[in-house]
Amino acid sequence: MKISTKGRYALRLMIDLAEHKNEGVITLKDIAARQNISKKYLEQIIPLLNRSGFLITTRGFQGGYQLAREPSEYSVGDILRLTEGNLAPVSCLECEPMNCDRAAQCVTLPVWKGLYKVITEYLDSISLQELLDRQIEMYSNDYMI
Repeated sequence: MKISTKGRYALRLMIDLAEHKNEGVITLKDIAARQNISKKYLEQIIPLLNRSGFLITTRGFQGGYQLAREPSEYSVGDILRLTEGNLAPVSCLECEPMNCDRAAQCVTLPVWKGLYKVITEYLDSISLQELLDRQIEMYSNDYMI
C-alpha cells in the first residue's frame, strides 16, 4: 500500500486547520503558503473534505475553511479512507461481502486480512489532535542557546 500525494496533503491540510482552529476561517492561500503546497492542488482536495462534512466553508471575501469538529474527533484512518478510498492491501478485501471465487482455498487470505486489520486499527488509533500535539512537542524541543 502506498499513500498518494492527495492523501498526504489532505492530512497536512487538516493538521494546519487544527493548528490554527482558534483563528477563525483559514484561507487556502495561507494553508498553501505554510505547507508549501500548491493552492491549485489543495483546491482539488477541499471538495472531498467538504462533501464529507469534515470542514465548514465560509464563502466570500473573508471566506475560508475550519474544521467541523474537534481535532480529537478525526482519525488519520478517516482522512486517508476519504482521500485514498479503501485501504485494503489487496483488491479482494475491498468489498463486503468478499466475492472472490478462490477465498475458500486461498492460503494467503489470512495474511492479507491480518495486514488489513493492523493497518486499519493503527491508522484509526491516531487522531488529528495527537499529530498536532506531536508537532507542538517537536517545535517546543527545537531551541538553541
